This record gives sequence, C-alpha cells and structure tokens, in this order.
Amino acid sequence: MRTGLVPAALGLLFLGGCGNLSDEPPLDSASPPAYDDSFIESSIGDASYLNPVLSSDSASGSVNGAVFNGLVKYDENIHITGDLAERWEVSQGGRVITFHLRKGVLWHDGAPFTAEDVLYTYERLKDPDVKTPHSSNFDKVLKVEAPDAWTVKVTYSEPYVPALESWGMGIVPKHVFGGAKGKDFNEHPANKSPVGTGPYRFKEWKVDEKIVLEANPDCFEGRPHIKRYIFRVIPDNSVEFLELRNKSIDTMLLTPDQYRAYGEFFEGYKRYRLPRGAYTYFAFNLGRPLFRGRNVRLALAHAVNKAELVDAVVMGLGRSASGPFLPLSWAYDPSVKDFEYDPALAVKLLAQEGWKDSDGDGILDKDGKPFAFTVVTNQGNKMRSLSAEIIQQQLKKIGVRMDIRVIEWSAFIKNFVDKKNFDALILGWTISPDPDQYSIWHSSQKKEGQYNFVGYGNPEVDRILEDGRREFDPQKRKRLYQKMHRIVHDDLPYIFLYYPDYLPVVHRRVEGIQMAPLSTFGFGWNFDKWFVREKNVRYPVRTAQ
Repeated sequence: MRTGLVPAALGLLFLGGCGNLSDEPPLDSASPPAYDDSFIESSIGDASYLNPVLSSDSASGSVNGAVFNGLVKYDENIHITGDLAERWEVSQGGRVITFHLRKGVLWHDGAPFTAEDVLYTYERLKDPDVKTPHSSNFDKVLKVEAPDAWTVKVTYSEPYVPALESWGMGIVPKHVFGGAKGKDFNEHPANKSPVGTGPYRFKEWKVDEKIVLEANPDCFEGRPHIKRYIFRVIPDNSVEFLELRNKSIDTMLLTPDQYRAYGEFFEGYKRYRLPRGAYTYFAFNLGRPLFRGRNVRLALAHAVNKAELVDAVVMGLGRSASGPFLPLSWAYDPSVKDFEYDPALAVKLLAQEGWKDSDGDGILDKDGKPFAFTVVTNQGNKMRSLSAEIIQQQLKKIGVRMDIRVIEWSAFIKNFVDKKNFDALILGWTISPDPDQYSIWHSSQKKEGQYNFVGYGNPEVDRILEDGRREFDPQKRKRLYQKMHRIVHDDLPYIFLYYPDYLPVVHRRVEGIQMAPLSTFGFGWNFDKWFVREKNVRYPVRTAQ
C-alpha cells in the first residue's frame, strides 16, 4: 500500500465495524506490538513488473511502493519530504536541484545505496529502448551529475514546477542490473525478483497467485512491525468479498453495494470512506475510423446517462465526472457544463454523420456496416463491468450495438491497453496532487506502454501542458489547467463517468493506521508503522501460508 509520492489528508469518514461483534473474541489492548504477524491484502490482478521504472499498473505499484524508495515522498499533509534524500537545495532560479542522500542506506542484498544508483535510474528512464511510461517527467532535465557518492545534482533546461515531485520515482540498484540497458533492462530477471531499499524485501512470486514480502530489519526508516506482507491475487470481486467474510484476507476495497450491506454480512473489520483521488472513464481509440469524428463521440456522450451510473454503480458514494481533475483540486473548473442526457439529440447527431437504421433491425448502419464496437475492461472490477452493462443498454436505445469483453488484468494491460488493441475501454486513473497530466494527454506520449493510449492530440492542450510545467505563479497555473479541463471535456477523447469514493476495510486487530485520504495511495501511506499487539497476532510467520 505504500507508494513513493502519496496524496494526503483532505477529509475522512471512519466507521468502526458495524456487525455484531459478540462472536468475535475481545482484542487485547495492553500487550506490546508484535513483530511476527502477517498481513494479507487482495488484488484483482497480478503485477506486471516489480520495477518502478517499467511498471504502470496499480498492482505493480502497490508492491513496488513497499520494496523501493524515491528520493522524496509526500507526507500526510501533501508536503514533499525526504526519502532517500535527507535534504536538498534549489538554485539558479529553479533550474538546479542538489540532493543530499542519506548515508548508511543498504539495498536488500547488503550493498550500499549511492548516487550511482540515482544516475543509473535516470539513464534508464531516458533510454529510448526502455519501455517506461515515466520518461516525460524528465524531459526538461539537461544533465544529472554525482559530485560524490552522497550528492546528486540535477540541472534543468528551464524551471520545471513538478521537478521535485518527479524524484519520487523509485530508485533501482545499478549493481543488481549489472548496468543493463535497453532490452536487457526490460527483460532482466530482477524485474521478477526485485532488490530495493524499502521497508519490505521480496520473498517470492507465484504468478497469478501471490507475491510475498518480508520485513526489512535494516530499513533506514525503522523495522516494520508486520513481518510478512502477502498480496493475494483474487481476480473475482465476489470471491474476494467471500474471502473477506471468511476472514481469509485482512483488507480489500469494497464496492458500493458491499459497503452498504456491510453490517448484514460480516464483522471484525473497520471500514473507511474517503474522497478518492481517482475517476472512471469510458475512452475511445481515436485511431479507429469509427471514433475519429467528434460528432459521433458527442452523440455517445448524450446517450450516456451518468445519473443512472451514479445511482446504480456508485450508489451515491461518489459523483458524476466532467473532466480529468478532481472536484477538490484547484485545477478543477466548476463552470464546465457537462453533456446532458439526451438520446433524441444523440440520434440526430448520428444521422448527420450518415448513421441510420436502413434495414429496420434496430441497429444504425452506414454504407452497409452496422454501428457496432467492443468495449474492453478488466476482470475483477465489479463497478467497471456494471458500468459497461448499463452503458450497453443506454446505447442500444439509440441503435448502437456495444459488445463487452472482460479480460484478466495483466493481459488487459499488456495485450490491449499498451498495444492500443481496442475500440473503446472502461478504466480509471488515480491522480497525483499536482495537476500535471502531461503523460496522459500530451500528443508525444502515444508510444507502446505510454499513457496516451487513446491517441489524443490537441496542439492547444500540448501548449498548456508545457506551460503548466514551467509556470510557478499559482493563479496563472490555475487558469491554464482550468482551460485544459474545458478543452479536454469538449474534445471527448473520454466520456468522464464518475469520481468514486474510496471504500477500504481493514481487520480490526491492526492498529497504527493514519489516514492520508484523497486517493488509493493515501490509505496505507504509513503501512510500515502499522502493528498488531502480541496477543492479537492472527497469522504468525511460522504458520503463514
């Protein structure tokens, strides 16, 4: 649950376990914290790369966040603080950052962490043959130097606002990779058996089953209390919920219907409701002829009833979305008027593009071809699957046939998203506190494995993203991103669906949880400080599976 840079506290609703606890043994509150319990977290999909330079999915990010450290990270108040760097100075008008690294930090294999590892990580991020989605965060870097083993000097071509945040990227060990470059780095065995500096060491990975980490007793941040951290892959949300009810896992994300039914089904857990730094979207592959014309996308936007989605999918635990920024963000433009649900207008717009039901079969056609496409989404996410089913019925009303394909997570990312092998998809983004979304929306970010997989390009948005990275005046920057909100909303590369609340549960024996809400990352930001008292240990390491 721990990641490099984590969003932080902007409001929290905590609800203690709502069931009848009479069948649960009372928890001890006096014994000291133990060092031998295990914590089992479920994941709907397996990781792809246990390497922060290469990974782009949330499953990989969760594991990498426990194994690796960046130079900096966010604290619970959304302030950047030191991680592998204990301090830094910014000079030359924001063009130079000098990081002073912590001394005595060890990689999990006992080798010392030094500035050479930072240089190596940067070189791989800028290596054109390395499949990283993060290279654009370092486009303005002119050079990275290591005056000595404990100092890193980064020089930028111009002042760059997200510069400090970008160094939350996990640092990888040069000696483990043997200086590998390009394809050799992409395919290195260490991507499946990582060595980091973080609070947890890699133990084993059984593909599509589980990843096991163990506490790092030599961690510079202090020895974690939870001895073993197990990520279980449970691709079906219903099975995941059953495992929770059987107390076979310690935490999961509830769907809204599970959250609403909480008190009726199980006991022994604490649940939380937090504002979530994320949104769910219905995106079009703009490289497909069917979706190149804005009028077609506009018609579909008028055919999607977001109010129905919020009621049926989010169940009021969230709100409809209008763009790429969160309502709590200063970059959000509240004046953006979303597209109204208007099926009649949708039919009219499609008719203008030549789509009519010429054969009376209920499906629009043009030049002898039906208006039909397939939307893909990932297995295990009940909310996305339900959203697809509801949208399918909404589009059917205007004569559009949308088929649904649900795909296992890692195959979904590698074979469909990364390769742009889709007509449309339903997915979500978790957003950083800083509104810079260059990697998602800039037209230069369309290569395989990068985040602009829909193929969006707008020169004005490109300019805004570039200007936003060098504009330090908060009000000017706000105006830039609010303008981008309006443009991206109107261009319709996505139909932005909803901002869901974040609904995690944790076994009640776990203490030390400090919330830094607003995102998936905010929950568990201090996981290395969570603990279980000796008399409450549930899965001692000697018997943990």
